[in-house]
Amino acid sequence: MKRLLRALAWLLGLALLLGFLGGLGAYLFLRASLPQTAGRLGVKGLSAPVEMVRDRHGLVRLRAQSLEDLLFAQGFVHAQERLWQMEFQRRVGQGRLSEVLGEAALAQDRFLRTWGFYRAAQSAYARLYPEEKRAVDAYVAGVNAFLQSGAPLPPEFRLLGFRPEPWTGPDVLVWAKMMSFDLSGNWEEELLRHRLLARGVSPERLLELLPPYPEDAPTILQAQDLRLSLPREEAPAALRGMAPPRFLEASNNWVVAGSRTTTGKPLLADDPHLGLGAPSLWFLMALEAPGLKVVGASLPGVPGIVIGHNDRIAWGVTNVGADVQDLYLLEDVEGRGYRHRGQVVPYRVREERIRVKGGKEEVLRVRETLYGPVITDALKDPPRTPMALRWVSLDPEDHLLMAYLGVNRAGNWEEFKEALRHYSAPSQNFVYADVEGNIGYIAPGKFPIRKAGHTGMVPVPGNGEWDWQGYRAPEEWPQVLNPEAGLIVTANHKVTPAGFPYALTYDWAEPYRAERILELLGAKERLSPEDMVAIQLDQKSLLYRDFRPVLELLTPLSERSRAWRERLLAWDGTMAPGSQEALVFALWYTELTRLPAREVGQAFWDEPRYLLKALRTGDPNCDQPETEYREGCLDYAGLALEKALDRKEALRARTWGEVHRASFPHAVLTHTPLKRLTDRGVAFGGDRYTVNVGPFDPETLRMTHGPSYRQVVNLADLEASLFIHPMGQSGHFLSPHYADLLPLWARGAYLPMGLAGEGRTLLLEPAP
Repeated sequence: MKRLLRALAWLLGLALLLGFLGGLGAYLFLRASLPQTAGRLGVKGLSAPVEMVRDRHGLVRLRAQSLEDLLFAQGFVHAQERLWQMEFQRRVGQGRLSEVLGEAALAQDRFLRTWGFYRAAQSAYARLYPEEKRAVDAYVAGVNAFLQSGAPLPPEFRLLGFRPEPWTGPDVLVWAKMMSFDLSGNWEEELLRHRLLARGVSPERLLELLPPYPEDAPTILQAQDLRLSLPREEAPAALRGMAPPRFLEASNNWVVAGSRTTTGKPLLADDPHLGLGAPSLWFLMALEAPGLKVVGASLPGVPGIVIGHNDRIAWGVTNVGADVQDLYLLEDVEGRGYRHRGQVVPYRVREERIRVKGGKEEVLRVRETLYGPVITDALKDPPRTPMALRWVSLDPEDHLLMAYLGVNRAGNWEEFKEALRHYSAPSQNFVYADVEGNIGYIAPGKFPIRKAGHTGMVPVPGNGEWDWQGYRAPEEWPQVLNPEAGLIVTANHKVTPAGFPYALTYDWAEPYRAERILELLGAKERLSPEDMVAIQLDQKSLLYRDFRPVLELLTPLSERSRAWRERLLAWDGTMAPGSQEALVFALWYTELTRLPAREVGQAFWDEPRYLLKALRTGDPNCDQPETEYREGCLDYAGLALEKALDRKEALRARTWGEVHRASFPHAVLTHTPLKRLTDRGVAFGGDRYTVNVGPFDPETLRMTHGPSYRQVVNLADLEASLFIHPMGQSGHFLSPHYADLLPLWARGAYLPMGLAGEGRTLLLEPAP
């Protein structure tokens, strides 16, 4: 019956779509816009034929006779399967969504134009190395070959009534800038601290609300792994180690030496946690050409493989969260300029013309400084003092693509490190393994050298006293080869141990995921590939372990609370989607995070160590002003449990997965009736702190970030390696590969990374 109802719902949605587009003719048009996947196809720009093989899941293997032809074909197949996604991404980077979406996108375009992402991409393209430029141009030629092939466009173009412009080099580079923006949130943390201080919160109180990273918590690198030769840099005691109140873009990776595996060779696992949507962020494929054989996750719109392995090495990435952004407080002089080194420096004003669907055009005047744009001009609630942004990803030169192309071809640790010398931002925790049995780690990036006393944690005067003094040399980056422990774990927690010469940042993710991974890796003498999978899928909450003593101490306010407290105390803390206890614990913890709302001006404050200290030793926020009784913090915890159970009853939900669903919305059509065809959602477990992560909006319990890709690489048998991503390979909502991988991802299944090459074959051939 359920299947029948789902089928009827699908048919109803399809009928609505067909009616909207004009009936059967529109349906046939949409079906015709699915890509050609078999036969022969002549395209201009190739020097020799390229074989394009799709397996039964739509995974693609490309075989070419030169690197340029290979990247041409990659651009072509990305456009075949994800052209709308690529168009949307480049319009985001260009700040040109209003042209096709109307005034609803105008505020976002103003913000993006103010930052100048596309201007930075144009500047970087003009300064690419010759080899790098050839790669970009080959990829762009492949995208344009698809646009010129006469194939029907994806349905979004018809729905919105426009055709895509030809692709250019900056269109490729701008999405890397946007990814860097997503993974570099220090400017928001600086602004948050600035606003809290302006609210009267003292620096000492900030240390309580935003506790420093625990001294006894794990770090990625160990003291014995490092050679410390530079003077140690410390933050002022009043600000040292403050952590941000949120960390959405998280990830896990780890690598285990052969001495600790059942295979005798290293095992490498990676699962980057990023925004979820329809289609998936990633596109899985294998690339083969003379001197290159690589497989893994690619980004539509960008050449090469971002995460994966070639025939000699494997690598995985997680976000370092390095502080590569600074806000500078400007002493504005009558709106004409700002004071810098005793002189009034005039603003450089650039005009951005934003066209809006319907004929309207808006002229945006952006003020530029020696540091960068005055970004507070684009904020909805700007502070009184204007602030300019200094950020490495707005530098005029950027060779991130050169780094990844080098990694794709690297055959050993030295070649891997040499490739990453070109790396800029966002800094990533690269774990490494090779078929010779070596494992390694490096955190590459352009790390600013700041003057002593400048932590990068709060805005500083833009008067010239606090300007950056260059970047750290690659030799100074955190790195290790074959550490004594025989394993390396990264989960966005602190990279360096005490005594490291300089600070990458003072904002680190809570160590719960890292602690759990280390706990599981240490549970066996020898670890198998199956153990790597089990760890990636683990949803036991160490957050629950920390808060369990609070449950033991609180006084229940009703018989209902008493019964649930006993159930929670008997629970093992696994945030499984089918668990009732997981639902109640998540709701209770969410209520606890409301504790400092009046003080900080935010409804929720997800800072476990602040909450634990408050509940154990007291906090002024625990007393409820609406009551005559003076509540203590355990009283607050008991009241939070009552409110959690009230919310559970209002939700009419029994299990965690009923309300905690991983959501995959279409970027545009989710706001239309067509969302029935485009959007997807599945029950999911976990929380922000579990290894198999499940962060959620505390208001809606909706999960919009999560494991965007999983891989487990077996260096003893590369063909036995595994990977998966949610949704599917196609961005076309009528394709059988639009969401066929979602059930596999949701239940923790994987696909073989071998890509044997069997399936439907399309031969791209040079056209005259």
